[in-house]
Amino acid sequence: MTTTLRPTEPLQRADDGALSRHYQVCVNGRPVGTVHLATSPAFGEAVAQILDLTIEEPDRRRGRGTVAALAAEEVLRGWGCKRIEASVPAGAEAALRLAKTLGYVVRNRHMEKPLGATAPELPAGSRGRPMTQEEFGPWEEQDKESYAQSWIERGVPEAEARAKAERDHALALPYGSDTPGMDLSVLEHEGEKVGILWMGTRDGKGFVFKVESDPNHRGRGHGRALMLLAEAQSVAAGRPAIQLNVFSGNTPAERLYESLGYETITYHLYKELL
Repeated sequence: MTTTLRPTEPLQRADDGALSRHYQVCVNGRPVGTVHLATSPAFGEAVAQILDLTIEEPDRRRGRGTVAALAAEEVLRGWGCKRIEASVPAGAEAALRLAKTLGYVVRNRHMEKPLGATAPELPAGSRGRPMTQEEFGPWEEQDKESYAQSWIERGVPEAEARAKAERDHALALPYGSDTPGMDLSVLEHEGEKVGILWMGTRDGKGFVFKVESDPNHRGRGHGRALMLLAEAQSVAAGRPAIQLNVFSGNTPAERLYESLGYETITYHLYKELL
């Protein structure tokens, strides 16, 4: 049997040059599923995304998804893409196994924790305060560098990673520390600065953009205190849950979040197109 991708629309090109196209997955001409391919809004035309790959129930567990994914890679090579990315919900174990079998690597994952009505208390001697204007400038430059390095270490070319860091900061903090809906806080312990928290909102839920203990004060529980501060701020704002992103390989952070009750909701994977 022959599995192919059949376009269901002309190739779409947005004003910014981004490409997109929907396909039917066909076996000997018979439709058995759908695929939606696009280039990345974050990294540009050289990076592609599988936005959706669905095989209808009667045709699952027959290798259709594997062949469709490989056919999608060929299409994207034809677009000139050098890397492909995909996101898999945590509950889709078969899709995650397929992606790993095809050579995709988990780069990062999104985690979530439901919140109650009572804010947690910070450890004795710890308190949060707003970041000052004088603190913001140096912190932002350091954070953009750290953010770019996180992507570089996980296979993103340096120029792409640095452009993404600049773009993401400009979009998230257009008015600096005064950006509405964003909270930049300093954690102090016994009057000494020990960490930074950057909080915001996504889809009505709290979102931790950055949590960082001061290098000179790590290993003393301040990371946990920062996360408790994030939860307290979210509860005070009436948010029902809190989310965050963690990069693969950041074992201390992964262990901390899991110990606090966060669970993975989405895996984000990538693969180089050779």
